[in-house]
Amino acid sequence: MRSIALADTTLCRENGSFSFKEKIEIARQLEKLGVNTIELPEITNPKTDILLVRTVSSFVKKATLSVAAGLTRESVENAAAALSAAQHREIRIELPVSPVGMEYQCHKKPPKMLDWISEVVAFAKEKCDNVEFSAVDATRAEESFLTEAIRRASAAGATSITVCDSAARMLPDDFAGFMAKIVSETALPLGVKCDNHTGLASAEAILAAKAGVSKVKTAVGGNVVDLASFAGMVRECGENYGFSTGLRHTEMNRIIHQIEWIGKNAGHENAVPSVASSAEALVLDAGDTPESVAAAVRTLGYDLSDEDQVKVYEEVQRVAAKKPVGAKELDAIVASTALQVPAAYKLESYVINNGNIISSSAQITLSHDGKTMQGIALGDGPVDAAFRTIEKIIGRHYELDDFQIQSVTEGQEAVGSAVVKLRAGGKLYSGNGISTDIIGAGIRAYLGAVNKIAYEEG
Repeated sequence: MRSIALADTTLCRENGSFSFKEKIEIARQLEKLGVNTIELPEITNPKTDILLVRTVSSFVKKATLSVAAGLTRESVENAAAALSAAQHREIRIELPVSPVGMEYQCHKKPPKMLDWISEVVAFAKEKCDNVEFSAVDATRAEESFLTEAIRRASAAGATSITVCDSAARMLPDDFAGFMAKIVSETALPLGVKCDNHTGLASAEAILAAKAGVSKVKTAVGGNVVDLASFAGMVRECGENYGFSTGLRHTEMNRIIHQIEWIGKNAGHENAVPSVASSAEALVLDAGDTPESVAAAVRTLGYDLSDEDQVKVYEEVQRVAAKKPVGAKELDAIVASTALQVPAAYKLESYVINNGNIISSSAQITLSHDGKTMQGIALGDGPVDAAFRTIEKIIGRHYELDDFQIQSVTEGQEAVGSAVVKLRAGGKLYSGNGISTDIIGAGIRAYLGAVNKIAYEEG
């Protein structure tokens, strides 16, 4: 299975200004999600920008940090200084290769631009082992010039090449053909960056991956390939074509929602939420009315019947008599109180294999209508493997909206409580599971949500 690397460009967006704290938080979340590279813009203010990159380096240990440079030698030196503390570093040489871009951005004719590509890539290579040459506006370049530019960058020491469709004037199949030719002529790892102002960026990227491209540049928001959309395409279709990503899909929705929330409130120092949504700030007490509890439930994304609303309100009142009810407690109340249904699928047994030198796998046995059903699957961690196995057994895929787990008792034999939210037919269904084994709690919670969906569909 070929792995498609993801380079996230969220922190390079031009239509907003993240605060120092917001940039660090976004980088931390992208690291948790498992993106391969976190891209940062060119250093424009050495005093503050270099400090930012060095601070981010203290949080990001697995992903590569990439800083843009290229128009001057000074920009390369600043990028190298900023990356001095990064565990995995890359200098990104971004230069236009179309006639109009070379003329108006760099004030260079084609021969001078080729010489500059050789010079600046070689200089960056002296400062950093990993150097990416990014050919900006490549789909409007002269074919022979683009070929020579890539050859010059490779000869000067570039370790990877990215081709940018900055104009977005190609249809996805034409872009795939364009990239297939470059793949056949280029020995270095090849990536793409596609502008999304026509709405076709993700389609371009997935067909480019099919054509042999090994890296795609994405973002949460912005005007390039959408991270969540592309990851979903690869998860659903990639196996048929022999490629995948290394993202942690069980955490995808939570992390994407958190970054989106930060983006909408960019520039405000208090905009970094401690959890995925502003809904998490809600607090209910014994004085809340049925209407206010119902509104809080809707804020979490649930659409309950009148009967279930009454059950939830009564349980909130019981718990609130002892302590305030926050979002997590309300989630657990909805999961354990609302829409309780007969178990169409029952858990019989499960075996989880996990370690730092093997892929996580799960083997699960369920019973359904008196019949035993068994499946096995690999995943990005034991929880993802377990959820994938259940999907394989029941033959259905549901969007995982959220997954939470917390300890409800203390000590070595602590009991964990898991809440799983699945989305089906536009509605949200939650399940709750309790076990001394957190994986077992997650499996029981997932099945609880699946059984609610099966009951309503049946």
